[in-house]
Amino acid sequence: MQTKKKRRGNPVKNYINGFKNGDLSVRLSYFIMGSANLMNHQIIKGLLFLAIEAVFLLYMIFNGAAALGGLVTLGVQSQGWVMDENLGIKVQVQGDNSMLFMIYGLATVIIIALFIAAYFVNIKSARNIQMLKASDKKIPSFTEDIHSLLDSRFHISLLGLPTIAVLIFTILPLMYMILLAFTSYDHNHLPPKNLFGWVGFSNFGSMLGGNIAGTFFPLLVWTLIWALLATVTNFLGGVILALLINKKGIRLKKFFRTIFVTTIAVPQFVSLLIMRNMLHASGPLNTLLQNIGLIDQPIPFLTDPLVAKFSVIMVNMWVGIPFTLIVVTSILTNLPEDQVEAARMDGANTFQIFRKITLPQIFFVMTPSLIQQFVGNINSFNVIYLLTGGAPLNSNFYAAGDTDLLVTWLYKLTVEKADYNLASTIGIITFVICAVFSLITYTRSAAYSKEDMYQ
Repeated sequence: MQTKKKRRGNPVKNYINGFKNGDLSVRLSYFIMGSANLMNHQIIKGLLFLAIEAVFLLYMIFNGAAALGGLVTLGVQSQGWVMDENLGIKVQVQGDNSMLFMIYGLATVIIIALFIAAYFVNIKSARNIQMLKASDKKIPSFTEDIHSLLDSRFHISLLGLPTIAVLIFTILPLMYMILLAFTSYDHNHLPPKNLFGWVGFSNFGSMLGGNIAGTFFPLLVWTLIWALLATVTNFLGGVILALLINKKGIRLKKFFRTIFVTTIAVPQFVSLLIMRNMLHASGPLNTLLQNIGLIDQPIPFLTDPLVAKFSVIMVNMWVGIPFTLIVVTSILTNLPEDQVEAARMDGANTFQIFRKITLPQIFFVMTPSLIQQFVGNINSFNVIYLLTGGAPLNSNFYAAGDTDLLVTWLYKLTVEKADYNLASTIGIITFVICAVFSLITYTRSAAYSKEDMYQ
């Protein structure tokens, strides 16, 4: 590792030294891309580098500079009526669209990054040519470079288009979403009628200590409680169910596994909508309990704050336990029998074998899955939204109900309230929570620290 670092050196020094130690063609390539290629008869490759530079400069002159300026200002002209001196009447002006200004500005930033990458490829190509000439080696032709890209460097060719697609369809929207958290893009500043601008960290201040904190922190606490209980109940339920089915003496094991796993085959939204109808105040469950005289009034499964939270956790067990059942069953099937038999010979009972052998194996295999489940439950949209829709509403909350998670609140802020800046702020905070938890938990788990013991 140290050798590699030494060889690479400081990129800035390498860049400067490359210019100092380069010949005329290399030095020209620092200013006119493709010069070294053109001067050494790599005409097509040199023209491609030159075309990239020319197109980039033209774009920056006619569009890019304005796009970067728009990214800074996010527009200056609001839509409205202004007096036309020639006509003597007020006419409506279109105004600037802050949203488009941000998108075009971000796209320009990505174009600049791609050009910088192409520029350094050009420098590297020029220096390689100088090294080949110094070693009296043949400079490859354009055809030989193409053959190299289709053979020894084929991985570069394959990664080219996917990388561009990721930049356009993933990086650009992600950067746009993140930047919205630092703007005033809410229901009072909707483009193109109104402009929105940069507000720095004020949205985070409002979320963590301002007028939105009274909604954010209760929902954050409930989100973490929900994620913990949903993960633990699914895990324990799946483990207990798998142990019962795999117990010696139980017949029709395949039948019982099939029955429980059938819930996976049914689309989740169908199961949740059926459950919502069953738990309705006038649904089958309340009707049955009233008919047999167990209750006088319908149980508010989905309308009482505390009961609704309990209900969504129970329904989530129905949806999630079969997944744990499958994983735990495969672990139990592959348990080392020699360890189990040795423990029995030493006088260990069933519980001790489970605690010392079975459970550690389950935790080792399922730790990454449990982390994934916990993070997934933090962002569990379907269960909450399809069962309760966040209800019951809480007048002390801003656009949220008692059972809303951060992710369902984010959805409501976006779709119902058009407060995109607050929604983006919640998205960033949720990401930070998930990333920190995943990193800390996994690096402290046996699946990470004792990986070699189970190989």
